[in-house]
Amino acid sequence: MTNKGWIMLAKVKRLFVIKTRFEASLIIYALGLGAIERGMHYLDQYPGYGGYMLMAACTGSVFLGGGKIFDALRYERERAAEAVDKAAESATLSA
Repeated sequence: MTNKGWIMLAKVKRLFVIKTRFEASLIIYALGLGAIERGMHYLDQYPGYGGYMLMAACTGSVFLGGGKIFDALRYERERAAEAVDKAAESATLSA
């Protein structure tokens, strides 16, 4: 692949990286909508207790996944801040 091809591939790859809490919230919202839709189908297919448990499992997985997404964003932000601090510290030591 040529250099231009790699650059274009990197730009496309960047579209699939969650960078802010707002982007994470939009993704979690979309996951929640899908989970509720799937849960409604479960309620139609399995009326009663089984359907409610499957719906709870669908929505619960969104809560767990959303928490992990927010934790990962916080971790990435803290790691970037540490890298900046280390770079600034090494710059002052070398000066």
